Amino acid sequence: MQCSPSLVLALSSLLGALGFLLLCLNLRAPSRYGKHQEKPGKPWARLPARCAWFLQELPSFLVPALLLALRSPPRLEPLGCRLLCGMFCAHYFHRTFIYSFFTRGRPFPLQILLFGILFCIYNGFLQGYYMIYCAQYPKDWFTDFRFTSGVLLFLFGMGINIHSDILLRQLRKPGDHTYKIPQGGLFTYVSGANFFGEIVEWFGYATATWSLPAFAFALFTLCFIGPRAYHHHRYYLRMFTDYPKSRKALIPFIF
Repeated sequence: MQCSPSLVLALSSLLGALGFLLLCLNLRAPSRYGKHQEKPGKPWARLPARCAWFLQELPSFLVPALLLALRSPPRLEPLGCRLLCGMFCAHYFHRTFIYSFFTRGRPFPLQILLFGILFCIYNGFLQGYYMIYCAQYPKDWFTDFRFTSGVLLFLFGMGINIHSDILLRQLRKPGDHTYKIPQGGLFTYVSGANFFGEIVEWFGYATATWSLPAFAFALFTLCFIGPRAYHHHRYYLRMFTDYPKSRKALIPFIF
């Protein structure tokens, strides 16, 4: 397999356009899963949350790993691969093999799960293909301000994301699907602390890699889960009369 810049440009542009489309759709109404699922749906049309999250996130980890394994000769040494394996795959390893086994969410609609799997295959291929077959970095890239600041942002966002997920999980006992007011951590300031962390994480990754596919993915993430944080915020305000009025939806002290 050879690098095709035109393919990278086309797939990245499509990813960005898809993000803007979802932004327009989701500002009107949130995706119908989790707390925004109006009806439970038929049992055969849903999967347990742990199984669903595992199946959905797995392609984002497997596809880049397969691309790396299939490359001949293996490209393990250049910095591009180290960035990919150390950052992108680290996030999805956690989401696939750790987060999915501890989540306590509601059963997941199969239709949304299918779209999630297709997206993870698409994005996993785009990010993996670019980093393994196309990316070129100077040997001193690890000293570049873009790399160091991006890595710090990535780690900062990932820490917020993981910590916020733990706080959300602690709100429920096993088998409990009722929603409560999140407390602690960045939830002190925003309703979508976990979403904020993931957005920061992927913009950090994009800065560290300084690549079009990564920036397209960061933009997609903002367009997709940003509106979800907004709808979460409105849900909490509607459901809980004692919900802290000082909290913002996504960005502390601003929105």
